[in-house]
Amino acid sequence: MSPAFESFLARLYVERPARERFLADPHGEAAAAGLTADEIAAAVGIDRVGLELAAASFAHKRRRQGRFAHPVVRLWRQVAKRVR
Repeated sequence: MSPAFESFLARLYVERPARERFLADPHGEAAAAGLTADEIAAAVGIDRVGLELAAASFAHKRRRQGRFAHPVVRLWRQVAKRVR
């Protein structure tokens, strides 16, 4: 898997506009990303339901990390609030 393909997939999972463009025109978006013919074929064949479920799961995890960050991060945020 090339770095370009990995980057393309990462954008699909975390960026809703990129995912919506891809779902509307999978081949065109994959080709525009400069992927190889094999990578384009793999992207076009992606499980769309799985893509949406994974994207929703990742978004949920990112939201939770904001609320339940590592204890050191929470402590740093508390200190930063007091300094302001």
